[in-house]
This record gives sequence, C-alpha cells and structure tokens, in this order.
Amino acid sequence: MTAGAFAMLGASMRTGVSHALAEPVADATTAFNAGLVQNLAQELAKSDFANPSLSLPDSFKQLSYDQFRDVRFRTDQAIWRGDKIDFELQLLPMGWLYNTPVEIWLVDSGKALRLKADSNLFSLGPLVKDAGPGAPYGFSGFRVHGPINRPEYFDEYIVFQGASYFRAVGRGQLYGLSARGLAVNTARAGGEEFPLFRAFWIEKPAQGARSIVVHALLDSVSTTGAYRFVVEPGEATTVDVEATLYPRRQLTHVGLAPLTSMYLHGPGHHRIDDDFRPAVHDSDGLAIFNGNSECIWRPLTNPRTLQISAFLDKNVKGFGLCQRARSFHSYEDLEARYEKRPSLWIEPKGTWGSGYVELIEIPTSVEIHDNIAAYWKPASGAPAGQPYSFGYRMYWTETLPIAWAGASTAATRVGRGKREGTTMFVVDFTGPAVSPVRQLPVAVVTANPGTVSDITVHENPESNGVRVSFELDPGGTELCELRLALRLGDQQISETWLYRWTKS
Repeated sequence: MTAGAFAMLGASMRTGVSHALAEPVADATTAFNAGLVQNLAQELAKSDFANPSLSLPDSFKQLSYDQFRDVRFRTDQAIWRGDKIDFELQLLPMGWLYNTPVEIWLVDSGKALRLKADSNLFSLGPLVKDAGPGAPYGFSGFRVHGPINRPEYFDEYIVFQGASYFRAVGRGQLYGLSARGLAVNTARAGGEEFPLFRAFWIEKPAQGARSIVVHALLDSVSTTGAYRFVVEPGEATTVDVEATLYPRRQLTHVGLAPLTSMYLHGPGHHRIDDDFRPAVHDSDGLAIFNGNSECIWRPLTNPRTLQISAFLDKNVKGFGLCQRARSFHSYEDLEARYEKRPSLWIEPKGTWGSGYVELIEIPTSVEIHDNIAAYWKPASGAPAGQPYSFGYRMYWTETLPIAWAGASTAATRVGRGKREGTTMFVVDFTGPAVSPVRQLPVAVVTANPGTVSDITVHENPESNGVRVSFELDPGGTELCELRLALRLGDQQISETWLYRWTKS
C-alpha cells in the first residue's frame, strides 16, 4: 500500500495516521472509537509492510548517545499537568538507536488529537547543532508518570519505546526486564523479525481513575495487530493486554507475551568469574505454573552457546521471568541496584490451548545486552488472513500472584564437586511446606544423561527452610538436564526445580 492509499484509508476512517510519515506531521483532530485501531490493522494487513520513516536533516540522522540525551522534553509541558488527575505523559524524541517515528494521539471525549514533535515540547542542548526549527521532528515513544511511590511526586512507571518494547515497575522498583508486543521467529534460521508499534492512542483518564488506557497499532513484515493496554500502577503494577493479530502470512513461530531480560552471572552459573559482584542479572529464573497446577522453577544461565528450552503444556496458568534474590548483598552494586528489579508474571485470559513456554538463553560477556527471552508458543501458530485474538494480564511485581502452599526455590548454587569432573549443586527451599521443618522431606533428583550422587537434605535455620545438595557426574557429555523435587510420602511438596547443565 502506498502512502497515498493509506492516507485515503485514513480519511475514510476519519483518522490522520500516515503510512510512511514522509514529512513532519501537523496537529490533527479526528474522531476515535474502540474499533478504530482494529479497522486500521485489518486494512493495513492487506498491503505489504513499509517501514515508517521521516525525512531528516543530516545533522539529526546520526545522533550520538550524548547528543540524544541533549534533546530534552520540557517537563513543564507534561501532558495533563494541572488537570487534577494522577497521570502525566512525557514524550520521547527520535535519535540515537530510536530512528523509527511513531504517531502519538491523545484521546478525550471521543476525539483524538495528534501531537507534533517540535520546540514547543523539546529543548535542544549545545551538543545538537544545525537541527532546524522543526527538531526533533518525530517521537520515538512516551512514558507515564504518577504518584506511585509518594502522593506529592509523579514518578515514571511505564515507558513504550523502540519496536514493540515496553517496561514498567511496581512501587519502589527500578526498571529491569522488558516486555514486547509480539515475538516472531526468535532464535530461528533466517533471523528474528521485530514487529513495531507505529502509532499510539492514549485515553485521558477521568478524575479519580486508577488506570490509563493505551491503544497501539502493531506492524511488521508478517502481521499487523491492534493492542489495548490498561495500566494500573501500584505495589504491583498491572497491565491488562487485549490483542488481535491480522497475519499477512502464516505465523509458524510466534511468541505471545514475550519477555526480554539479562543474565550475566550468579551463584548458579559461573562462566564469567572475574567480576567483583556476586551476581549480575535482571532476572534469575523462569517460573511456570502449568496446566496441571505444577510449579516449575528453572534457574537462568549464561551458556557458552545458544540454548533453547521448551516446556510443553496445555492451558498454561502463568509464567514469568523473576528476580528472587532481593538482598543488596546478593549483588553489591550501588549503581545498578539489581535487587530492586521487578519480576514479570504473565497470567493468560481464557485458555491458550496446547503449546509451550520457550526459553532462549544467549551467550553474552557484558551486562548491557539482553540475552534472555521467554514467551508462549502456540502449537498451531496463526494462519494467514484470519484474525487471531488473545489476552493476558501482566504483573510487574516483587512476589508472584499465585496461591502456592508448597516450597519454593530460594537459591541455587553451583561449584566444583569433590571428585574430579563432577559439579556440586546446592539448592535452598523455603515456604510453608518446609517452614518450620517438622519432618525432613526426601529429595528426588534425576539427571539425563549423567549420574547424581551424595544427595543430602538438611534443615537450613538461616533461611527457615531446607537445603538440598548433590553431585553431578556428566559422564563425558556436554549437556545434562537435571530435575529435583521434594517429597513427603507420596506427595510432592515443592516446586519442580529444573536445570540445564552445560560444559563451560
């Protein structure tokens, strides 16, 4: 579809969304209703993908990181400031890594106003030269502020910026892992496809409202999509997501509710051992509450080669990337404060049928790169030409919102075994099932391949739980799948702990 054709589509729907964003946009006003974004996504899917672009002066095409930071939103122009609601918006400029423009519309009383990125909203510092009167020309995203931590100050708690990425925090937390609108062909031959949000419609909350509604138009080579986010900040910030995809082609490997995080090293994986900090990660494990009401904990690793793990399930009840180590002394990093990073839990709405949670672990040597991904992969994918709808709730939180009376994994530690070529594992469990310890449970440990030995269970008064230790002999193999669970009689009383050991 050409830009002109899309403009005609926009006119027929009483919207000004442009297809190529070939020129700086002027302010525009249009009617808005709940079906607008779905109609746009459905029509857009009938044409080939065209990447949004803006014609920029040379001085603004290759902004460095420092130059990008010198383009500042005028905080006195925060959207809805002084309107006596608990929400403000700040806009983010194009530049540096964020060279794809997005349209941003404000919705109020059934009307949408398109915002314009210029000197009214942004100031330019001395590092940005010869920018011209229209700078910064376009938006790359936005962030929402509100009194999440204290009533008199508006802190930032969610940001949408870059492709279909967004991040949020709960009360007292710092940004860590990210979410995405959709994952396509992650870690597959031919390269990953990164869908993008090309336009947002943000509804102005009413006085006294506790949540804000954001609509987004997703676009990529393989699919378009209409998304609706309901964001409610709090102790745990929740985001309700409703999405409908309109695939241009069959989505054979699509990931729903994708999460992206970073794991460099920690007590459970020592491939990098020259860091003064005991651990460096935004998340330390993947948690799954499967369709059989089994809780699974899979500690993350930073392997020397790409690792892909699939956890088969039917009607998964929830999954997430979690940060369980909450002590400063677990990290000893006064700047990053990894102990304050949120866990992110995904709770499907309705039944998602057969499929699997897929975990991707990518080797990395630096903490600036996200190297962990997790998402739900439907067994049947999504066929071309047919709408595909799904919904879920996200919890950006410190503790998972599931009722679980069993023991949970508190820590995983790995070191050299007593015998040559073996590895020692020490796993601590806490929770109602083992706190206090009335009777020591039995640890059932298996390895495939490999052999485990010296399995012991001790009371751990320091954590008010139990500690399990054992040794693994891989028998010359380079990869072993480990499984551990605590049992009392014929009943499992703990999460199922899983670990993929690989030769370092």
